[in-house]
Amino acid sequence: MQGSWRVALASIWGLGLTLAANAANGDLSEAINAGADAVAEQVVAWRRHIHEHPELSNREYKTAELVAEHLESLGLEVQTGIAHTGVVGLLRGAQDGPVVALRADMDALPVVEQTGLPYASKVMSTYNGQEVGVMHACGHDTHVAILMGAATVLAGLRDQLPGTVKFIFQPAEEGPPKGENGGARMMVEQGVLKNPDVDAIFGLHISQGGLAGTANYRPKGAMASAQRLEITVKGSQTHGARPWAGVDPIMTGAAIVNALQTIVSRQVDITKAPAVVTLATFHGGVRNNIIPDTAHLTGTIRTYDADMRTDIHQKIRDIAANTAASMGAEVEVFIDEGVPVTYNDPDLTAAMAPTLVRVYGEDNVSIADRITGAEDFSVYQEQVPGLFFFIGGRPADIPAEEAIPNHSPFFHVDEAAFQPALRAMVNLAFDYLMQTAE
Repeated sequence: MQGSWRVALASIWGLGLTLAANAANGDLSEAINAGADAVAEQVVAWRRHIHEHPELSNREYKTAELVAEHLESLGLEVQTGIAHTGVVGLLRGAQDGPVVALRADMDALPVVEQTGLPYASKVMSTYNGQEVGVMHACGHDTHVAILMGAATVLAGLRDQLPGTVKFIFQPAEEGPPKGENGGARMMVEQGVLKNPDVDAIFGLHISQGGLAGTANYRPKGAMASAQRLEITVKGSQTHGARPWAGVDPIMTGAAIVNALQTIVSRQVDITKAPAVVTLATFHGGVRNNIIPDTAHLTGTIRTYDADMRTDIHQKIRDIAANTAASMGAEVEVFIDEGVPVTYNDPDLTAAMAPTLVRVYGEDNVSIADRITGAEDFSVYQEQVPGLFFFIGGRPADIPAEEAIPNHSPFFHVDEAAFQPALRAMVNLAFDYLMQTAE
């Protein structure tokens, strides 16, 4: 691989000289798009390489090495080892001005790939003590390659940049392994938005929700806030033939599951914002005729309104405690910090939406529906204005109703989606710097 990367880097250096010459001749917009088009083939190669060599959250060592080597070759100031494996590249333009950040997530998922692609992953690893297959089943390989391409193009235009671009390659968006810290929150805690202070941040996500060559976005709440819910019910073990001699945590847990469903159906105003409370696992006992002393339930909470989130969390605690008490059991409720709502700043979104329309074409950009999935890009948006948008990756031969969801072992995307997404990221950064500098 090393030889092929050297050839690629040599051609990229030549690209930088060409971009600078075109920009000097005054045709900056054309230079940006020409640069994106010229590096598009390399973006495909990077993406295929990363896809074939996926790494789990907080273990993105080779991916980070590839990214850092490339950013250094472009002459950027590079930091590594942030939040375990994160990489940040700083591109200072020739002129003073605002600071804009572009972010990509690097981690893969514990999924055995079944796409049959020639560059499909065959990687095996360990996740939470289990041997698992590893696959880029959520498109993060695409995000990394696109951002590497955006860094290439913008580095070639540094003499025209009225400000600074910070490239953030983040580990563990899917969540760090149990017992570890990581992801966007740890990146922020370690100062990724500081020195220099970031004024705005942009990010994207690919899926088969739209055709390749399309994009969509949503002002304000775009993706849900998400928290993990764990409930431990404590009863008293007894023989299954004598249930009155103990306290049944299975029965108590079942009552709690049913009662929690009344929160969304009966206790919150869902005309204000959607909400979801899902119990997804229920574990207890080891034998058919023994009532155990404990049962363990886990689930997820999704909301779009901060006050509603607080209210639902309290209702869960109250219902679980009161239901358990009514049946003679005790309960422990744990709700993690999770991630907040992916909130697209309305002023920033209104200012930058024309850039997406210019890149994709008016007929290919739309307003997205709310998504009950979650993204820790939202953690950056709590600190600075941000815009997170979605790019279509569905091949033309797959009908919309047969779109393969992210996290599926069959998930794949059309590589035709990469070029417009690359153009979008470069133009968003450049347009923001130009608008804000003015």
